[in-house]
Amino acid sequence: MKSPLQAVILDWAGTTVDYGSRAPTEVFLEIFRRRGVEITVAEARGPMGMAKRAHISTVISLPRVAQLWQSVHGRPPVDSDVQAMYEEFLPLQQETLARGSDLIPGTLEAIAECRRLGLKIGSTTGYTRALMEVVAPLAAQSGYKPDCIICSDDVSAGRPAPWMNFHAAERLNVFPMDAVVVVDDTPVGILAGRNAGCITVGVSQSGNALGLSLAEAESLPPAELQARLQAIEREFTELGAHYVLRSVAELPALLRRLIDGL
Repeated sequence: MKSPLQAVILDWAGTTVDYGSRAPTEVFLEIFRRRGVEITVAEARGPMGMAKRAHISTVISLPRVAQLWQSVHGRPPVDSDVQAMYEEFLPLQQETLARGSDLIPGTLEAIAECRRLGLKIGSTTGYTRALMEVVAPLAAQSGYKPDCIICSDDVSAGRPAPWMNFHAAERLNVFPMDAVVVVDDTPVGILAGRNAGCITVGVSQSGNALGLSLAEAESLPPAELQARLQAIEREFTELGAHYVLRSVAELPALLRRLIDGL
């Protein structure tokens, strides 16, 4: 018999804040640009959800990017390049986050309903603790304050490893893991939820996969938006997401269905 739900663990950028997960993308583009290497938005977004040093390492190892680096610098990229970019990334990201931490519409209402249903609220992020010291207070000022925040540098390995979800569950004092719902907008976040044995929910429209602001998404022709969201849903389902929602605003309805079915 399944356990009743006990908690929801939500990602931050693209899930509860920063519609379109645009703040980190801007910085990844900039730190490569400063080294004469122009990466694409798709390349910058591909590893989104990973710990940020691992994200940089993944992008710089892409064949096209590595070849371009070789052409510009006369040598292949090495780990010291990754470290230098990571150290530059952090202050740049802090500046960007101060401008890009608005709550995604529906977040406060969804959290309020989760609490009404008796669920604890955890959160995980690919951001470091230093970066979350910028984001969390801004979110709190807007009314969002989860019961715990687990950052990429709190654990031995970030997503897709399950450790942040396990750490959040420990902090919330909830178990077993199939009583926990993980909500994330990235492939690695979905894999991390599945790897932790949680009910895993992908977010399609507000997140990194679509990568558009709310205004940009709403300006798309309805048929085009629907087609793009369907493609994202297929990708997330193939990765193992149990459910895919457009945004966190749809989470309460899903949770009520799940609880009624337990």
